[in-house]
Amino acid sequence: MSSLRVAFMGTPDFAVPTLAEIIAQGHEVVCVYSQPPRPAGRGKALRKSPVQIFAEANNIEVRHPTSLKGEEAQAEFAALDLDVAVVVAYGLILPQAILDAPQLGCLNLHASLLPRWRGAAPIHRAIMAGDAETGVMVMQMEAGLDTGPVLLGEQTPIGEHETTSELHDRLAQTGASLMGRALAALSRGALEATPQSEDGMTYAAKVEKAESHVDWSRPAEEIDRNIRGLTSWPGAFFVLPGKKQLRVKILRALPIDGSGDSSSEPGTVIGSGLTIACGTGAISITEVQPAGKATMSAEAFLRGREVPVGTKLV
Repeated sequence: MSSLRVAFMGTPDFAVPTLAEIIAQGHEVVCVYSQPPRPAGRGKALRKSPVQIFAEANNIEVRHPTSLKGEEAQAEFAALDLDVAVVVAYGLILPQAILDAPQLGCLNLHASLLPRWRGAAPIHRAIMAGDAETGVMVMQMEAGLDTGPVLLGEQTPIGEHETTSELHDRLAQTGASLMGRALAALSRGALEATPQSEDGMTYAAKVEKAESHVDWSRPAEEIDRNIRGLTSWPGAFFVLPGKKQLRVKILRALPIDGSGDSSSEPGTVIGSGLTIACGTGAISITEVQPAGKATMSAEAFLRGREVPVGTKLV
């Protein structure tokens, strides 16, 4: 395998294993593009992206333009004289001038089985929709949103109790290996492109915080999928009523049979522990995080407060 001259474009934790794999393969990463440091934490201090931190630790130049639409930014990118650009969850739209600059184009790693779940939140949406499997794909980028031809892909089942956080970490490692194989094939001129079909296309809309509040009128299986799909961010939650209402994030739950007696409205505690009636069926909450507190088991949570049968969660 011959070494390629590469620019890497990525921002979050998901992208770091791919950058590490490219470096380990011996490719020349001449520059990394990442989103600029953002205010974070209570003190709102500027925090570098995980990709920037990793790149700087490996003595790679990092650039973080706020846009790539300007002539100056595009000229600076073209001057890198790249073989290829690798893009993983970068966060900026790449204009055609950027896509055309590398000799072999721009390759994108996407965490779904395209054309299913094009867009911003494919891992969340796959779990929330109840998909049995997902995967990662390397595609040749073009102007459309995740519409480019597929170069390589790998499928994996979604575990019955798997959360977005867990699946994210698995796919990050699988994707890094897949991109490594794609670059090796690219360097040999052995990478073949398969146009995407529009059949089965779905859009993975960005997850909004408004989706986090549990709607107990929905079926238990659907609520369970939403809890897993929203873990660890932004996290599904309910509000415990009382003189001082308490917002509680649900981290783990299991759908179970039964919904209490005929008078049990959705959202009602119907059994020992945190067993909650849903629109159909019920769920047993096993792990929570009360506002301002650490993660704890439901059992530990209930030792500190009384939540009797019949309590209606908001």
